Amino acid sequence: MEPDLAFAVWTGERQQRIEHVLDRSLAGVAGAPRALVEAMRYAVLGGGKRVRPLLAYAAGELADADPAIVDAPAAAVEMIHAYSLVHDDLPCMDDDVLRRGKPTCHVAFGEAMALLAGDALQAQAFAVLQSAPLPDPRAASLLLAEAAGASGMAGGQAIDLLHVGKAMSTAELENMHLRKTGALIRGAIRLGAACGNPVDAAALDRYARATGLAFQVVDDVLDVEGSSASLGKTAGKDAAQNKPTYVTLLGLAEAKRHAESLREEARGALAAFGPRARRLMEITDWIARRSA
Repeated sequence: MEPDLAFAVWTGERQQRIEHVLDRSLAGVAGAPRALVEAMRYAVLGGGKRVRPLLAYAAGELADADPAIVDAPAAAVEMIHAYSLVHDDLPCMDDDVLRRGKPTCHVAFGEAMALLAGDALQAQAFAVLQSAPLPDPRAASLLLAEAAGASGMAGGQAIDLLHVGKAMSTAELENMHLRKTGALIRGAIRLGAACGNPVDAAALDRYARATGLAFQVVDDVLDVEGSSASLGKTAGKDAAQNKPTYVTLLGLAEAKRHAESLREEARGALAAFGPRARRLMEITDWIARRSA
């Protein structure tokens, strides 16, 4: 840990670090067409809060892991996240034109190339894990596959698509987001922690669950209260597409209270870890109280 560093400084250093790791990981992918590599790099580099890599590094610190060992899992989860955004933005899904403050990948490179860029980023994520000096690359790959696949992120997106314009209970909405958003957040935390000494996995899972839900609740709030300029993506999209959200189910004020409750739940799950969990706690505070 680096307890003398302010959180903003720590965050900036880790964001810069993962940017370099991602750049190296995508530099001249062997034998790939130039247009495809450019679309992949466009989708990944130069934007985003890097929440999932930050969680991987913070979980690594909790487990006393060398950040150099966490680099590969951090890059892999961000590639999976970026590929999911590329595909989510396609006309066949959310049909969005703005992401991370710039035109979406399919607007910039065409729908077919964007689709291929997402496919290639997913494959590259697993290649990065397998070529890294991890304690157990096979276990890491299985963990990432579970987080990204049909029972995780992809499954959550399928539930989302199936419920456009349909009513959902709070429990159903929570289940969807535990998959769509929460699974990869949990995967990032588990992967980072696996790079170091054994820790209480159940406590980390409770933390990941609460933090992942808090992220989504705040996202729903910001979709109502934020602007496209501040969010870097189209504001009001959920309402325009008649999607069920925490705001539509709970109301704006109650959704904000729910985010705060989840923040406290996440912090409580880390209490037994003491100062080692400082960065994870700070990330949850940042997630639950962000304005963009």
